[in-house]
Amino acid sequence: MKTHFEFFEIVERPEDHTAILYLNRPEKRNAMNWPFWRDLPDAIAEINANPRIHAFIIAARGKSFSTGLDLESFFQEFGAVVQAPLGDDRRKFFDLILRMQKGINAVYDSPKPSIAAVQKHCIGGGLDLISACDIRYATVDASISLREAKVAIVADMGSINRLPAIIGQGHTRELALTGKDIDGLEAERIGLVTKVFQTEEEMMQTAIATAKEIAENPKLVVSGIKDVMRYAEGKTLEAGLNYVALWNSSFLDSADFRGALQSFKERKRPIYNQN
Repeated sequence: MKTHFEFFEIVERPEDHTAILYLNRPEKRNAMNWPFWRDLPDAIAEINANPRIHAFIIAARGKSFSTGLDLESFFQEFGAVVQAPLGDDRRKFFDLILRMQKGINAVYDSPKPSIAAVQKHCIGGGLDLISACDIRYATVDASISLREAKVAIVADMGSINRLPAIIGQGHTRELALTGKDIDGLEAERIGLVTKVFQTEEEMMQTAIATAKEIAENPKLVVSGIKDVMRYAEGKTLEAGLNYVALWNSSFLDSADFRGALQSFKERKRPIYNQN
């Protein structure tokens, strides 16, 4: 495992077969400077490549989850690209946006389930990041915002693309068009998060317990659930049902499935291969 990322810290929990990916720029409230965008694909690839990790949590050091894109440092580094006068040069900005999208896409595309644990600020890019996770928790004092409209940007890292499937078109459009803040309770009410907590400690305990519970299930099945649900997005019910039939007819008869059948015969709780 790589021991150091400039923006991230990976804490493996071998006893649970889980890991925590921390945003680790607390002195700047985890504002996303270039090392975030540059290294997130590699951090997720490292988690994906580690067979001991079956599920992971995305959390943050410090007072806030993330205040989003670090605009000042971004324009210091890429201002000339953003404001290039000719189409030839503006292609570089297009390519930069696509490169920045890769990390959050990697979270969404990971075969390993992810749980976002949000305290206090989760703004702009922070919301993009958690919208790519499978499960989202927050503290009651969270302040979540699809803020880009207020800084004259059309959100381009995934929120306005993924949120309609999570909270519906109406709530997504309201958040995107107003740029307003919502707290943890409102986020729970509209379905953006599934649970809210009074304290960060309580939230992390639950996130760890949920990740552990996921990690106890067969890895092949867990990745299959993610695969089938991703495939079904935006497709007809018939297409989704056909795909899951194909998936199970290909992969259902696994070593874990045979072990489960034997455990049921013996009236024991199945214990799956954790390697």
